[in-house]
Amino acid sequence: MSLTVVGTMAFDDIETPFGKSGRIVGGSATYIAWAASNFVQPINQVSVIGGDFPQSELEALKAKGVELEGVQVKKDDKSFYWSGKYHMDMNTRDTLVTELNVLGDFNPVIPESYQGSEFLILGNLTPQVQMSVIKQMKTRPKLIVMDTMNFWMEVALDDLKKVLKEVDVLLVNDGEARQLSGEYSLVKAARKILTMGPRYLIIKKGEHGALLFHENHVFFAPALPLEDVYDPTGAGDTFAGGFIGHLAKTKDISFENMKTAIIVGSAMASFCVEKFGADRLKTITQEDISARLDQFVELVNFDIDLV
Repeated sequence: MSLTVVGTMAFDDIETPFGKSGRIVGGSATYIAWAASNFVQPINQVSVIGGDFPQSELEALKAKGVELEGVQVKKDDKSFYWSGKYHMDMNTRDTLVTELNVLGDFNPVIPESYQGSEFLILGNLTPQVQMSVIKQMKTRPKLIVMDTMNFWMEVALDDLKKVLKEVDVLLVNDGEARQLSGEYSLVKAARKILTMGPRYLIIKKGEHGALLFHENHVFFAPALPLEDVYDPTGAGDTFAGGFIGHLAKTKDISFENMKTAIIVGSAMASFCVEKFGADRLKTITQEDISARLDQFVELVNFDIDLV
């Protein structure tokens, strides 16, 4: 059930209409690991951090079954830092500061102990870095999932298209799907993207749920309506962690099980937004997850009498 996670471990500084986080720990690999570790352990983490990254955060991840052999520590450098401000609708944000620091020349190395991982998830990194990870895997994982963003579509499209040919599942939001495909209709966009390499496509729509496409099949999962949304940062990565965590736990990569995995991912993401950073993810229990999944079932369950 081994799972390798590649992505960022970083510092975020977030402002939303409901408050300010101050300097907190974030990063795609951090959120993915916290979410996925509820379903499968160990998590084989691959990332890079500076000497300023808190030891307490590393210890907390270790306690959750996260292996850190693949995390490079550059003691004399600073960790990746991002600062952003969300608008009132919480779907749009402005990036205030981006400091690549150690991420600027990150060359991930897959430890021997990580070889043989059946599941691999590539967080949002440069396509070249994502490709280098895939090439380092001596045995191709059973399933490779990747995330990407509009920036790489603008500055590294050719490299991105090469990686797409090597992966099984692509995760993007609706705007990115439209940009990558050149199609406004998400159905047409999905059809075009699926010709680029991935067998499955997940289009995230934030508070409006997620769509799963495979061949001629499509599945829609709603997002849970929440009273309090404090911070959407990391929700997409938490979704990805729940999704891949469920698949790694069940070892079933059928379309039917991916539908369940999307619901699991959506449930995990609904926890993430309830507090700043990964704070809420650090405290959830299996009982919490089961109760939240029951809420999703209720959300889409209905009785109908056809007269």
